[in-house]
Amino acid sequence: MKKSNNIPAKIDSISELNRLMDLPKPVHPLIGFFDNTSIKVDISQLPESLLLNFYKISYKVNQQGRMGYGQGYYDFDEGGMVFTAPNQLIIIPNEAVYEGFSLLFHPDFIRNYPLGQKIKQYGFFSYDTNEALHLSEKERQQIFTVVESIKDELNNAIDAFSQDLIVSYIEVLLNYSNRFYKRQFITRKSVNHDLLTGMEDLLNSYFDKEDGLQKGLPTVEFLADNLHVSPRYLSDMLRSLTGQNAQQHIHEKLIEKAKEYLMSTHLSVAEIAYQLGFEHPQSFNKLFKRKTSLTPVEFKQSFHQS
Repeated sequence: MKKSNNIPAKIDSISELNRLMDLPKPVHPLIGFFDNTSIKVDISQLPESLLLNFYKISYKVNQQGRMGYGQGYYDFDEGGMVFTAPNQLIIIPNEAVYEGFSLLFHPDFIRNYPLGQKIKQYGFFSYDTNEALHLSEKERQQIFTVVESIKDELNNAIDAFSQDLIVSYIEVLLNYSNRFYKRQFITRKSVNHDLLTGMEDLLNSYFDKEDGLQKGLPTVEFLADNLHVSPRYLSDMLRSLTGQNAQQHIHEKLIEKAKEYLMSTHLSVAEIAYQLGFEHPQSFNKLFKRKTSLTPVEFKQSFHQS
């Protein structure tokens, strides 16, 4: 039986995880690979939740039970890729069984390479599991070809070129994943347009009810929570549809509402700022000037002169 305490098990190294799973030591202490079709792990002996201090890229299919990630759960019946960054919570129920692979690598493995900094740009490491990458058969073959190259390098004798090659393959794997996520945004356009509509409705309601007076400015986290997606996924999806991220959409709505107040009410600029949720009128003035090239007062004057 799993330990039922609520404290996640902190796993600092891949070797430590292998010991926990009763697997052989990894060939390299900073990178590991395991294929669930060829190994058997007694899930019931693992903790209920884990915090891994390394990156994890997994392809999972035919899962019985649901794998938790953060606050969400995902059903992998159709297969999908999930990307986990260091110190993200993973919850493993007793009944979890799936086929597929997991590639693990410690930040130190890529630290001295350009990928060490670039990896922060891959937003899907911050996605929830319900935003997993679903692959067409052609895409799956491309991913598996790269994974096979990584496996081959790990199975070869380590030499002066091994790490360079593996890091380059990991970057290819991430670039393919980035491309396929962009495709997924396109093929899921109807779902994503529903998200866009939902976000517009949320912002309209927020300002119409004057929630800014009590709650402050609406945040990307507020929108994402109410739309049941992760903040990074919301921004990436919006960027694919409109060219703007979630924060830019919030700013557009703020300016639109501010113009409405300036044109149709006798509220002062400070009162409008507080109405929208700004703590300080100066912050409102600065944003308005940046977005319109006019101060709120100049905009009001220009409107009444026209």
